[in-house]
Amino acid sequence: MLMNTIKRSFFIRAARHDVWNALVDPKILAAWGAGPARMSARKGAKFSLWGGDIFGKNVEVVKEKKLVQEWSAKAWEKPSKATFVFKLEKLGTKIELTQTGVPKQEYVSYRDGWQDSYFEPLKSYLEERGGDPGFEHHQGG
Repeated sequence: MLMNTIKRSFFIRAARHDVWNALVDPKILAAWGAGPARMSARKGAKFSLWGGDIFGKNVEVVKEKKLVQEWSAKAWEKPSKATFVFKLEKLGTKIELTQTGVPKQEYVSYRDGWQDSYFEPLKSYLEERGGDPGFEHHQGG
């Protein structure tokens, strides 16, 4: 059912490998705000974010291109499926997220939470670290 599917797209001015690592390295996850985290880039590996508030397992892993995970919360009867697709863009990385199987009563909370609690903190962390993202930066506009 469409109500149970969340589709979001986010652009981050950072290299694709940096964005990827920020989603699969538990130390980096914790640094931008999703910790305490347990995570791995291995297929079948179990993970948890925000100290276990969100947990699941990696279903499909294509390094720096695609990450498919089962996402669960304690109150959910069955997991949702979150698919992250990483696309190289001229000045950074676009992440396309599709989350299916979200309980109806949680739809608005999770739709908004992807931006407020996940991608905005991730974007701020990566864009403000000042490392070399591998792209030419233009100041201003």
